[in-house]
Amino acid sequence: MTHCGREKLRLAGLRASRQRIALADILFAEGDRHVSAESLHAEALEADVSVSVATIYNTLNKFVEAGLLREIAIDSSKRFFDTKMSNHYHIYFEDEERLVDIAPGVLEIRNMPDAPEGTEVIGADILIRVRTSSS
Repeated sequence: MTHCGREKLRLAGLRASRQRIALADILFAEGDRHVSAESLHAEALEADVSVSVATIYNTLNKFVEAGLLREIAIDSSKRFFDTKMSNHYHIYFEDEERLVDIAPGVLEIRNMPDAPEGTEVIGADILIRVRTSSS
């Protein structure tokens, strides 16, 4: 595991507590990926990082506020956190509760409405949901 957590926290202006450093190390060690609070908690326990699920949620939310993660809301009870910060779209596999990136250039948005006066479009979130067909 790399030890990039402390540096990520410093660059984001976040206090580098022991738990935050450990979670950042776990999150960012493997490149871009999607995690839920529960999957990160399981990874933390596997890495002998003693942390509660509540602390995981608080830390993930702080990382989102600091611009280290992007939150992807599947529904009111299911959220993923994405380490890839560039604007991109997702497919959610409902049967597997798995989120994957859509390859760049595959999806094209046409007829985007103009932004209301005094505002600008800064991105668009697209989530395509799929499940195993019952054919």
